[in-house]
Amino acid sequence: MMKPVLCALAFPSLLTAAPPDITAPLPFSSPPVDAIISRVQLFPKDNAINSPVTDWPLHPDSPEIVASVGNDKPLRYNPDMAYVIVPPDQKRVPVKLGGYADESDPGPYPVPDSVPIEGWPAFYQRDEKLARLTLAQVQRDTMELGGDRHASVLDPVAMKLYEFYALRWKDNGWQAAQASVFDLTSNQTRPPGWTSTDAAGLPLLPLTVRHDELECGVINHALRVTVRKSRKGYVAPATHYASRLTAPELPRMGERFRLRKDFDVSGFSPPVRTILTALKTYGMIVADNGIEWAVSVTPDLRIPEMHEELRRVKGSDFEVVTSPQQ
Repeated sequence: MMKPVLCALAFPSLLTAAPPDITAPLPFSSPPVDAIISRVQLFPKDNAINSPVTDWPLHPDSPEIVASVGNDKPLRYNPDMAYVIVPPDQKRVPVKLGGYADESDPGPYPVPDSVPIEGWPAFYQRDEKLARLTLAQVQRDTMELGGDRHASVLDPVAMKLYEFYALRWKDNGWQAAQASVFDLTSNQTRPPGWTSTDAAGLPLLPLTVRHDELECGVINHALRVTVRKSRKGYVAPATHYASRLTAPELPRMGERFRLRKDFDVSGFSPPVRTILTALKTYGMIVADNGIEWAVSVTPDLRIPEMHEELRRVKGSDFEVVTSPQQ
């Protein structure tokens, strides 16, 4: 049966109940956060991220671009992009910025002690070698795993999203390579040429598959996807490129892929069918270099592992589309 609280944005008539109060930081993998974020419009409905692409025209080089990523490579997912919800009075703290400070938004930022680092908890707790790590140890990177260490902090009252690249806790406080602040009521992008926490200059959370969406059975936005090789260039809504390669068959940052209309999704489980339906309707946006055809999903232990099912979808099942406004 449909859960009214979780399906608020998918079914606007269910928005009558008041959302719960936020008095302290809340972990994303919890029913209270499901109830809150299901009522938050992450960017306006006419934002590029939230725009359906079912009628967008094919890119003239679609077959070549898809082949460059991998016709036979499978669709997969990364349980990576975690987040935390904070109240409007969350204490703001300094974050020492590193290599991308000149392309960062100024602080201080409402980063709580409980902010989850990319992959927490599912990636760690499903790995026998990492399962004993605490969040504090992950924040400090005590095992020196490195990686992108993305982190997202959402203030749903002020409608602000704070995201960080390479965030870690040191004895003298928080450090990060980059910090981005997004106004979720605006369609304003990053300045041209600027990065964000993500290589393409895009936000993380609004492009990530969440538990509440899978429970509801509806995703109303594009998904974040990575490719191994990208081109030196970007297309809206991206604002930054992440490669020096210039081959025209390579996708740019911001490139939009759409699952073919004739792909049969009926034989998949409800969570996977929800993802595939979103890929038909909203597509996926190239956001960074990484494993090919990998979409981002919150590292929520309540979300079932979907690797084997998603691998039934191949690169050749996708096509590249372009915005009619470009």
